Amino acid sequence: MRFSILLSLTILILPITVNSADVPLTLTLHDAVRMAVEKNLDVRAELYNSAQYEADIQRNRAIYDPLLTLQGTISESNTASVNTNGKGVESKALNLNSSISKLLFTGGTAALTFNNGYTDSNVVTPSSSWQTGLGASLSQPLLKNVGREATEIAINISRYSKFASLEHFNTRLLSTVAQVRTEYFKLYSLREDRDVKKISLDLARKILSETKARVNAGVLPAMEILNAEFGAVTREKELNDAELAVNNQVDVLRLLLQMDANTGELKTVDLPPRDRFDVSETDAIQKALNRPDIREQKRNLELIELQTKNYSQKTRPDLTFIASAQLTGLDGAYQRNIDKVFTFDYPAWSIGLNFSYPLGNGAAENDYRRSRLKAEQISLQMRSLEESSTKDVKSAIRGIAAAYKQIEVTDRGRSFAEERLRSFMRKNEVGLATTKDVLDVENDLAVSKSSQIKAVVDYANALTIYWQTTGELLEREGIRVVEGDADKLYSATR
Repeated sequence: MRFSILLSLTILILPITVNSADVPLTLTLHDAVRMAVEKNLDVRAELYNSAQYEADIQRNRAIYDPLLTLQGTISESNTASVNTNGKGVESKALNLNSSISKLLFTGGTAALTFNNGYTDSNVVTPSSSWQTGLGASLSQPLLKNVGREATEIAINISRYSKFASLEHFNTRLLSTVAQVRTEYFKLYSLREDRDVKKISLDLARKILSETKARVNAGVLPAMEILNAEFGAVTREKELNDAELAVNNQVDVLRLLLQMDANTGELKTVDLPPRDRFDVSETDAIQKALNRPDIREQKRNLELIELQTKNYSQKTRPDLTFIASAQLTGLDGAYQRNIDKVFTFDYPAWSIGLNFSYPLGNGAAENDYRRSRLKAEQISLQMRSLEESSTKDVKSAIRGIAAAYKQIEVTDRGRSFAEERLRSFMRKNEVGLATTKDVLDVENDLAVSKSSQIKAVVDYANALTIYWQTTGELLEREGIRVVEGDADKLYSATR
């Protein structure tokens, strides 16, 4: 099967304003995702694997490059011989040979040769002569290593490996986009929680001021000031902790998006979704079965099946057809020698078969068996991954339902806590509730607000997990991966 992936990170480019360190940078979720896709070091590094496989493909295609061979030798000898009455045998030789050969897609090799030899000896007549041969030869396997599939096995292995690496890149990209969404909404959550802490501190300070005034007026005992001061100090500490959490999370997001450390304070713009999201379990499972990690396993299985088929062919005997033909010339003068070559009066040819087969053939047979076992192993792993994806989808759907229900619960909890605080403040004004009671009820309200914020963000994260589990998160974020980016990376390398 011919598999082709158009791989290009095509996302709608939106301008991002460069801010100085003292000006807050407003960041949309779409901008954050785009920056991670373009700049995240782990994502960029992963793409290099696909580019390296493209280099392997081009390298292995070089088997079809013609091979030019030039050879020149000169020799001289003077040896004794009993047939020359004690005189030495003097000989000189000059060989100038050339050939060009090319591998054929059938697995055979075709070659053209042009050989020139000059000899000069004192024991032959004529003493010097030129001999030239212009010929062609063909070597073609008939059983083992025959055909395009066997010839291009290394090319196809690199190609399937590249396809698998692209799917792995998709998986990495999917994970990174999910992480961006999670960290983005986490920053939103921490900022909202910090604002809750600020409001809580302002209210505690207001209660402290009013308590001091009422103590000075003799309405309340002095002990109430201590309770109010403790409440204010406690909330100051909680606000400091919230500020620290926000700053740490900003650093996490900056690293994930590879933003300049001197960039101003980050402010999230998009709010986490609160609307009910209805899903179809059957459709979700079908989408999940086409996730990048499952597609990667399919590419790996196709690769192993290709290798298994090749190993099966290698168990055959090696039977090779060999043929050659040559026009020759011989003369003392080089030009007359060449002229005789093209008179076609002195042809030479040969044809034959070469058969070989290792008795037992254990190496080839065990390579084939091992490849069969590997294919069965990957098939089992793919089935396990598919079953696991089904389980993950069902779990993600339940997570969405539970998170949405939690939003309803926390909304009611906050409304109750707000009404309860108003009630206790009225009681405190008429002396029916202590300052500590008011502070405790106010703390319950702060907790309910934080729970509400957390519930909304948990729902957004549940949606992210669901879209990651079904593999549709990249499509929802407008990201399309194509092969061209890896090829561009390969082409740009010199």
